[in-house]
Amino acid sequence: MNELIHAVVGLHIIGIGALLGGFLTQLGPMRSGTARFGQPMLYGALTMLVTGVALIGLSQADGYTINTVKYGIKLAVLVVILGLVYVKRDDDRIDKRVFGAVGGLTVVNIFIALLWT
Repeated sequence: MNELIHAVVGLHIIGIGALLGGFLTQLGPMRSGTARFGQPMLYGALTMLVTGVALIGLSQADGYTINTVKYGIKLAVLVVILGLVYVKRDDDRIDKRVFGAVGGLTVVNIFIALLWT
């Protein structure tokens, strides 16, 4: 079971990389007001959602105690990110504040995962 959990963690990290990497590649266009939410950002957020839910289920099945408050907050933050990216994915220009919010919330979600023990 540990190998499966580690494989899903790897996929979760790939999703984070796609979402955060997509944001970072658009920092230049964000300054000029032409940033867009690309498909990698959407797929990264979806990957994070699916693998995050799978990790919770696999961890509980393996007998680990789950901090439901922590994961509830992470899920709520991810749903906001996913909602913003999904709704604005076809827009030619994204407001700097909305685009910055997605990047900021992604970083917040990473630090919640790393620092909240």
